[in-house]
Order: sequence, then structure tokens, then C-alpha cells
Amino acid sequence: MALKISLVSVIFILAASMAALAEAQLGGLGNLLGLINIQGTVFCTVNGRIGVNGTSTPVFPNALVQLQCNGNVVSSATTSNSGVFSIFLNPLQFLLSSLLSDCKLVVNTPLSSCNASLPSTGVLVSLIQILGNTVSGLLNITNLGLIGFNFIPNV
Repeated sequence: MALKISLVSVIFILAASMAALAEAQLGGLGNLLGLINIQGTVFCTVNGRIGVNGTSTPVFPNALVQLQCNGNVVSSATTSNSGVFSIFLNPLQFLLSSLLSDCKLVVNTPLSSCNASLPSTGVLVSLIQILGNTVSGLLNITNLGLIGFNFIPNV
């Protein structure tokens, strides 16, 4: 009888430790199945933003958008014909806190390439903010976006 109780106790302890191990492994897997998506729209204006009061504003197609962290270009994307860009990052290579504090989005493509009356020198620069998370099955996507471009002349 004592042998049966000991055997049941050992099986119970073994099962509990296996469950804890499986949970720990899946927790790590959850981090592996994540993405960071930085997205936005670049408009063909002197500040890269939509017009006042929602007025019709042309977009900036084929503009090169760079993600710069501490002065280094770490990723880039080209805007679509709709002025939209998306940069996907591996969260194992980039800390979210570092992206928010040390990185910015830079458009080096001259504004004059989308509108000849706009400056041919200078860049658009925006800091990054958290927009939210999207969960699709096991995949967790952290969505980031631009705070708003500012025009920096003669850089």
C-alpha cells in the first residue's frame, strides 16, 4: 500500500514538472512568434502630413523611408503608389523600448520629386509610437507608427 502511494506521488510530481517545463517552452515560443511592424503614410506636403481639416492631400509614392537608430540605417522600405510603407522587424533583434527612444523614421527622397514646388533639399523626420497589438493565432504583431513628420531643411 505504501508502495502504491509513493508511486502515485512520484507520477504526480513528474507530471507537474513536465507541465511547468512545457509552459516555459511555449512562453519562449510566444516570443519567437512575434513581429514588429512599423507602418504609415507619407504625404506630398512640406511636412509629410495630411492637409488641414482633411483637405485632399496627394501622397508621396516611391519615397524611401529609412528606420535610423542612433544614426545608423537598420531597415528601409519604399512607399507604395498610395504613399503607404511598412517595415517588419524581428523582436529578438530589436527591443521595443530602444525603438521608441533611439530610433526615427527618415524620408531622404527630395520632396520636389512628388511636387516640383516643394524643396529639393532637406528630409522628413518622425519619431515612433506604439499603435497597439494584433494577434493572429500564435503570432503577436506589435504595431508602431509615426508620430508625425517634421521637415528638416538642408540636412
